[in-house]
Amino acid sequence: MRVDLFDYYLPPERIALEPIAPREAGRMLVVGADGALLDRRVGDFPDFLRPGDAVVVNDTRVIAARLDGMRARGTAVAKIEAMLIKRIDESRWRALVRPAKKLKVGERIRFGEASESSACLLASLDAEVEAKGEAGEIVLNFAFSGAALDEAIERIGLTPLPQYIAGRRPAAPEDRQAYQTIFADEPGAVAAPTAGLHFTPALLARIEAAGASLHRVTLHVGAGTFLPVKVADTSDHVMHSEWGRLDAATAQALNAARAGGGRIVAIGTTSLRLLESAADASGDIRAFEGETAIFITPGHAFRAVDVLFTNFHLPRSTLLMLVSAFSGPGTVRAAYAHAISAGYRFYSYGDACLLHRPGNSAHLGDRVNVTLRSTPV
Repeated sequence: MRVDLFDYYLPPERIALEPIAPREAGRMLVVGADGALLDRRVGDFPDFLRPGDAVVVNDTRVIAARLDGMRARGTAVAKIEAMLIKRIDESRWRALVRPAKKLKVGERIRFGEASESSACLLASLDAEVEAKGEAGEIVLNFAFSGAALDEAIERIGLTPLPQYIAGRRPAAPEDRQAYQTIFADEPGAVAAPTAGLHFTPALLARIEAAGASLHRVTLHVGAGTFLPVKVADTSDHVMHSEWGRLDAATAQALNAARAGGGRIVAIGTTSLRLLESAADASGDIRAFEGETAIFITPGHAFRAVDVLFTNFHLPRSTLLMLVSAFSGPGTVRAAYAHAISAGYRFYSYGDACLLHRPGNSAHLGDRVNVTLRSTPV
């Protein structure tokens, strides 16, 4: 499928640079199974749930994956900025580095405090360039490993804001908390599962009051999630892989919910990708642990997920392809055009949309508390 079919123009002022407060105050574009659109608020999300529905969230935690350092070569010193993108083992990470062209295999980089004094060693982290790839990708072999490395990265690293935010403002101390969901528990992501950023304890209480259950899975989001697809046809794209886990008890609970007439409601494309990876041909969800490189484009036969709550995604991204597969390319194009014209905020700190899969969900007009007319927000 042609990648340019997933392109659109977004005015720069539509990109949200700060999160809204409170989190559930963001806008939510509801997309019905029949393509009907409603302008609502995230706080209205429980109104679209039914008793017995299973709401699935991603409990990955974003690490401080952006590291600033120095490379010394004789008397020449150069600043280095690294973005960790995928862990290889206990001491090695794959990273994107700037500037990368002149960096050599075998060179050492000191991240954090550049001083050699012993008083500052706790504020520094050394790594050796073990290998170089294309487009600025390298393999860093750190001096620490395991939990010690995790602690050092968290101590000296910065919040890895997406470039469409970081390129327009510096990371702030507030981002450390703002760029984490309330479900964040399992460290390992280098980008937030942004749909989860909208949720608060008050909203979770209303979800429970609606008769829905909450379930947690883990998918460590990689930086590749937000990158545009650079080939002309989706068949030529090599999908990045991400590590995920869905335990047996959760799989059993989700299968029981569906058997009882409930729907599987994925909070974010990361939860959906893991659920679809864990589902067999009959739609049963099985325990899963490992890498998934599932690439969902229009024509994908969804097995597990009935409703998707997600943010608005970048042009030509695999996530835009995923939501187009879920609701249909024409419906998604119409929804995005409406969101842009209606002033919705886009991307990680932006507003949300609630997508009902055609043929597997009620039309919006089937609910007595919802009308098919868009309401002012």
